[in-house]
Amino acid sequence: MSGIYIHIPFCKQACHYCDFHFSTNLKHKTNIIDAICDELSFRESEFKNTTVQTIYFGGGTPSVLEVEEIEKIIQTVFDHYAVGAHPEITLEANPDDLTEEKLISFSKTRINRLSIGVQSFFEEDLQLMNRAHNATEAHQCIEQAVRYFPNISIDLIYGIPGMSSERWRDNLNKAIDLKVPHISSYALTVEENTALKSFIEKGIVPQVEDEVAQEHFEILLDVMELHHFKNYEFSNFGKEGFFSQNNTAYWTGKSYIGIGPSAHSFDGKRRGWNINNNVKYIKSIQAGELPMETEELTLVDRYNEYIMTGLRTIYGVSLQKVETDYGLNFKEYLLKQAADYLNDHLLYLDGDTLLVTRKGKFLSDGIASELFMVNFS
Repeated sequence: MSGIYIHIPFCKQACHYCDFHFSTNLKHKTNIIDAICDELSFRESEFKNTTVQTIYFGGGTPSVLEVEEIEKIIQTVFDHYAVGAHPEITLEANPDDLTEEKLISFSKTRINRLSIGVQSFFEEDLQLMNRAHNATEAHQCIEQAVRYFPNISIDLIYGIPGMSSERWRDNLNKAIDLKVPHISSYALTVEENTALKSFIEKGIVPQVEDEVAQEHFEILLDVMELHHFKNYEFSNFGKEGFFSQNNTAYWTGKSYIGIGPSAHSFDGKRRGWNINNNVKYIKSIQAGELPMETEELTLVDRYNEYIMTGLRTIYGVSLQKVETDYGLNFKEYLLKQAADYLNDHLLYLDGDTLLVTRKGKFLSDGIASELFMVNFS
């Protein structure tokens, strides 16, 4: 199973916390779409003997495109790649873009899953983050979307300055009342070169507090478990049958091609990333050149990545895979490094598989880093 990720680098406005590549200037939109289609054509040989099972439109905000523009890109994928009989085709969207008319139009395309960037159902949170939609639009959008798309995910952010535990619980309950089958939930992080970081440094916005985020995460786990959502990856919760195939493929190390400016690709042994400049991306593609840098992953790189991704999921880290793919010395090193975490009940062994306990979930990235191989000879 392989996937294609398509980066649409446009947004209506800049969210204060976002450091993804995007532009609020849509004047190059047509050229970007043409270049994306050309890049898909150029790279078809990379998946020559592979079936594409997931197509994911991310960004940016893909829903700023017209339905016909999305359809043009999807058709290009089908023209140049072997696509499975029932592919998962996801479109990231913002509530302010999803009028009922547009939802109906999208439902008539091959898109069969929406990932909607709600972030919060409360006005004060949305204003702090500088989201383009308001609380009413967030609620109405989901009410309408579930009529046309049974497979919907929404994003929610916790740990927002000023967000009480009660308001966070209310956010989750609103999502559950709307019968959304998948929720992706992330702690607010302060990235370099963002408005949020500047506001915090100037004292305009309070600091993001890890203790609050951890408390919110515990509430998240409680509420999701109560309503029978499976926490199949640290930040992703789905009802049975609604796990994201795209997310699962990423976290289990499947190969994917990233199309568009700033998009990343991975084939198991090599990682690549496109230039994060829209004009340079267009010019390069028009010249018949791929604007991509690549790096070969060493054995240690691949081991470390497997540890990082595996520990974030319900699938865990297979000791047998570590021994088979990386060597007995890696397995022995892993068990030695994991010993203290096993004793502290942050990790546990289920047969051959190393997994994170509930107690260890919020700390999983830090735990993984301690299991990384640093020096290898």
